[in-house]
Amino acid sequence: ASAGGGGMAGVCRLLLLGLLAALGRAAAPPGGMLYPRDTPSRERKEIGGLWSFRADFSPGRDAGFAQRWYRQPLRQTGPVIDMPVPSSFNDITQDPSLENYIGWVWYEKEVLLPLRWLQDDLNTRVVLRFGSAHYYSIVWVNGVQVVEHEGGHLPFEADISSIVQGSPGTPCRITVALNNTLTPHTLPPGSIQYMNDKTRYPKNYFVQNIRFDFFNYAGIHRPVVLYTTPSVYIDDITVTTTASESVAMVQYQVSVVGSTLYSLSLSLRDQEGKVVATGDGPAGELKVLNPNLWWPYLMHENPGYRYSLEVKMQARVNEALLEDVYTLPVGIRTVHVTSTQFLINGRPFYFHGVNKHEDADIRGKGLDWPLVVKDFNLLRWLGANSFRTSHYPYAEEIMDLCDAYGIVVIDECPGVGIKMPESFGNRSLQHHLVVMEELIRRDKNRPSVVMWSVANEPASELPPASYYFKTVIAHTKALDPSRPVTFVTDANYALDRGAPYVDVICVNSYFSWYHDPGHLEVIPLQLTTQFENWYKTYQKPIIQSEYGADSVPGLHSDPPLMFSEEYQKAMLREYHSIFDKKRKEYVIGELIWNFADFMTNQGTTRVLGNKKGIFTRQRQPKSAAFVLRERYWKIANESSCLPPIIKSHSLFL
Repeated sequence: ASAGGGGMAGVCRLLLLGLLAALGRAAAPPGGMLYPRDTPSRERKEIGGLWSFRADFSPGRDAGFAQRWYRQPLRQTGPVIDMPVPSSFNDITQDPSLENYIGWVWYEKEVLLPLRWLQDDLNTRVVLRFGSAHYYSIVWVNGVQVVEHEGGHLPFEADISSIVQGSPGTPCRITVALNNTLTPHTLPPGSIQYMNDKTRYPKNYFVQNIRFDFFNYAGIHRPVVLYTTPSVYIDDITVTTTASESVAMVQYQVSVVGSTLYSLSLSLRDQEGKVVATGDGPAGELKVLNPNLWWPYLMHENPGYRYSLEVKMQARVNEALLEDVYTLPVGIRTVHVTSTQFLINGRPFYFHGVNKHEDADIRGKGLDWPLVVKDFNLLRWLGANSFRTSHYPYAEEIMDLCDAYGIVVIDECPGVGIKMPESFGNRSLQHHLVVMEELIRRDKNRPSVVMWSVANEPASELPPASYYFKTVIAHTKALDPSRPVTFVTDANYALDRGAPYVDVICVNSYFSWYHDPGHLEVIPLQLTTQFENWYKTYQKPIIQSEYGADSVPGLHSDPPLMFSEEYQKAMLREYHSIFDKKRKEYVIGELIWNFADFMTNQGTTRVLGNKKGIFTRQRQPKSAAFVLRERYWKIANESSCLPPIIKSHSLFL
């Protein structure tokens, strides 16, 4: 729990200033969410770096609204500090009150826009886009509110053309108010608890309670971008694919905004730039002969193959010919689930991978390119072919590398910690549906994404969970019929009310850790029973979506004792012995918890965070990393048809 100060009335005002008002929204904002790219018709300008920052420490956390801080430069409202963007704000300073701050914080950046963006007879559209901000955002440009967005981890944007094009040469002042308060109806949920015992707590003392085991970092976590399009522009592209060995079909839909009078032409190019198919119109099908399929890492000597789909739009506006061009990477692959297998391009796929977190020293959840590239190099060194985006959607830049490297992704929404009965009501459900719309809108065209996960470890044994998950999963399938849907459970197989609606059973268990701690000998029986009970009940393939043990780097014990590196290794080997038996039947994957140590709230069982990583938080291997590496490469070599020279590269990645 994170501590802060403020009165009950003040926090109510804090929440009512837009936080709760938007939760009843019935649908995601209309339109597409194409990733901003430079093209012949589009320009982008990243506005990261140092922003001005101020946390609102007023008793009600509402001084910024009462005094209208957005109406003037933030430095004129009071003391500001420099804050890097992207990053979490929590670990940047030496101020403990900011480390655990709950409430509104304010960011500001002034930027000069290119003159060509502003003097084009209004045929240029200027858009401000945030990759993500935690959790509730209100954005102003030059004092004019342009967008509100509820929820972290997903992008949002606003057309700011009418505001900035009237005053060329004047700095564009972007102001952002962020609120990281979690309520029973946010995703993830949380609650504010007041400590009213005046003999133990200061006046108006409250904590933010959460039901998930990672630190509740907040801030502008992903790139902020200004980009342009013509006033008539390509708003969205949707691609699905079917394939056989000799021919593939790429189905497409393109939406255009700004005019109903336009023409569209499409060209699909291979990686050498050769045009392999062409089309026209807003919807159609491209036929590709002898296609290069998108294959997962270690399943093919050329994994992650992507074509480039160039979409070109032309429209005439006021005697001017406008042209917009957007290029979308396209991977051709199929996904199919049977009662015992997960098939990619018709071949059985076994998930041997990890769960991760967006988490690192100092930067928190902020996107950091050196860290991202290091993590992918470690994944490939490990022989991992997949990961789950536990427990929220990861940055688009990370997902791009999954597409390019052939790393298979179970794409999870922020539905973690759904434990309270009030989090299963219509208000929460409505918001959950919106989040799935935003997630699918963002990631629907990614070949690496093979399955959606709508939650992690919810209280799915509660009676309202049946309707709740039936509705969320049906909505997800309606939005994207091409992918299977799951959620990750730790409930008893006989009591889980959401499991009937999933396509793949994903189960978390920590035998000999949270259950029967220290007793490694119980793992084979308990894990075998777990798998057999789930499969007998549902006849669906099963992924062990979490398992693991904490280990403190450098702590050794023989015989193995809990928290030693030896115990972590021994637990993994006990699990692996059963995986090897059951993967011959219906177990289709194993995802270790966790790839790397990560920060959590303080607690008596957490010594500077969760230590279940096979790598430290600084990405150094523990003993378990070598156990997993040996196993994953062995599985890959058994199941792949790679040439020996490719297999031997495992020693050097």
